[in-house]
Amino acid sequence: MRELIKNDQLVTIVPQDFKNTNKGKVLDVSMDGFRMELKYKPEGLIVNHICDFYSFTDNGYLYFESYIQGLENNVVTIANPVKHRFLQRRKFTRIKFLEDMELTSGEIVHKIRTLDLSAGGMKVTTDENIDIEKTYDVCIKLSEEQVIKCKYQLIRVEKNDNGRYTISGRFVSLSNIDKMTLVQFCMKKDMENLNKAGK
Repeated sequence: MRELIKNDQLVTIVPQDFKNTNKGKVLDVSMDGFRMELKYKPEGLIVNHICDFYSFTDNGYLYFESYIQGLENNVVTIANPVKHRFLQRRKFTRIKFLEDMELTSGEIVHKIRTLDLSAGGMKVTTDENIDIEKTYDVCIKLSEEQVIKCKYQLIRVEKNDNGRYTISGRFVSLSNIDKMTLVQFCMKKDMENLNKAGK
């Protein structure tokens, strides 16, 4: 763990309930794991429960799963992860995501079909000619409990031979919790797909 996590490194901890996402600074690293001092009161963090961890390192964006071994005031002790993964430095994990949804701007409503999704944006297809100058409201349903509401800004529109449009766009005004929710959702789906492919 010493080659991945160092003293004073900033780490984000994401429990099952995203609302209790926290961050902190690493105090010390041992053979068994590391201790970190949290920035916020550790609400919703439970000893022995698996959490997701993210941190910027010299090698890129580090992601791993582990559990809290101990919790005292604002200091948590984290067990060594079994495995870890480096995310691409400037690009969020992109997954195939096929859902019907709507882009809205005032009274204007466009029906779209998503093709892929990341924490940075999504690619969609539609029969409708959409104004690239407008920013649209979109509601992304990840599950019954997880719904992301944000703004969607078109970057590129291409007309296909069949008359349909393929649109690439990015999310704007996305809260940190919603961005972390999308990062975690896409990471988990990507890992599930990799595991299925490996079987």
